[in-house]
Amino acid sequence: MGKRSLKRLFLNDHFVMAVIAVNAVVIFLQESGISNTFINAIDLVCTLFFLCEMIVKHREWGARKYWSSGWNRMDGILVIISLPSLLEYMFPDLIFNVSFLLVFRMLRVFRFFRVFHFFPDFGTIMRHVKLAFRQSLSIFCGLFILILIFSLINCALFKDVAPQYFGNPLIAMYSVFQICTIEGWYEIPNAITQGLSPALVVLVRVYFVGILVMLGMIGMSIVNSIFVDAMVSDNNDAVLLKLKELEAKIDRLTK
Repeated sequence: MGKRSLKRLFLNDHFVMAVIAVNAVVIFLQESGISNTFINAIDLVCTLFFLCEMIVKHREWGARKYWSSGWNRMDGILVIISLPSLLEYMFPDLIFNVSFLLVFRMLRVFRFFRVFHFFPDFGTIMRHVKLAFRQSLSIFCGLFILILIFSLINCALFKDVAPQYFGNPLIAMYSVFQICTIEGWYEIPNAITQGLSPALVVLVRVYFVGILVMLGMIGMSIVNSIFVDAMVSDNNDAVLLKLKELEAKIDRLTK
């Protein structure tokens, strides 16, 4: 009876969600500098619980069935990559490199991605996101090519004038992307126009306003609208199907 109750505990999604929430609070406290033996013990117990949960599910469902589910694959990978954090508690006197400690702490945080499959209809949302990415891929590629073209042009024109923004093509792409998102779009032209003649100042500002309008306002708006439309298109198809079914029923009733 005790083993059955324990098994049900590991297979209970609500209890697993509660353990994830407790572990989130513990890690939040640890990263805030609040740490003691009790908090570290809770973190250790939570990590061991996730490991035991994976083992119990393997024994209950079998390895093939467990890893055939996308959510279980994500859970299993997150549990495995967070296991090195146990070394901090198992070998407290062992001197680790600081970078390894940072990696352990970072991997430990990844286990909270598990909360997503407890959200209602999250799988449906992800399917819509994948569909939207596929349908708007050409628009993303087109916008990327435009950003690349203007980045190369700006790099050739302003590399010596403003190397902090256009020193090389990668930096130039980041600066053009900033302009597209309307972030610092006026700071970049102001940095370029320092010491230029009034006529050149006007030309530079008109040029960057053109980039802002074409890539930022129009380009990003088109990308957003197509992406959102693709996400809800599946819902629209379902609504249209229901409307057709209702029309057919009304026609039958009328006859």
